[in-house]
Amino acid sequence: MRFVDTNVLLYAISSDPGERHKAERANDILAARDLALSVQVLQEFYVQATREGRLDPLTHEQALELVESFLRFPVAEIAVAVVLAALATHRRFAISYWDAAILEAARSFGCDVVLSEDLSDGEDYDGVRVENPFL
Repeated sequence: MRFVDTNVLLYAISSDPGERHKAERANDILAARDLALSVQVLQEFYVQATREGRLDPLTHEQALELVESFLRFPVAEIAVAVVLAALATHRRFAISYWDAAILEAARSFGCDVVLSEDLSDGEDYDGVRVENPFL
């Protein structure tokens, strides 16, 4: 199973002509069945998708409908064990806590790949490898 980071969800809804290729790729990814995400990803998606400064902000209702549609994938809950593991990963690899939390949520589901452009493509974090699907 592959874990999807927030940027995949955001590109999927982008109407920016400069992001057309990324939007197509993101939608291709979301058509797969072997995906998982986390509560953190859903929260970040909602905040960024409805942000006033966004080129094409969604309404609350539109974003809520999309969040509910993403529940077709397994969603990692926020758990104390994941938080503690993320703190250790943050320190060990010198990455942001939020990126570490994504990696540890993925690990909690047994995912060995995280699809994200926020971390280094090809980097392996103790058995969880990052792939940037937009390269």
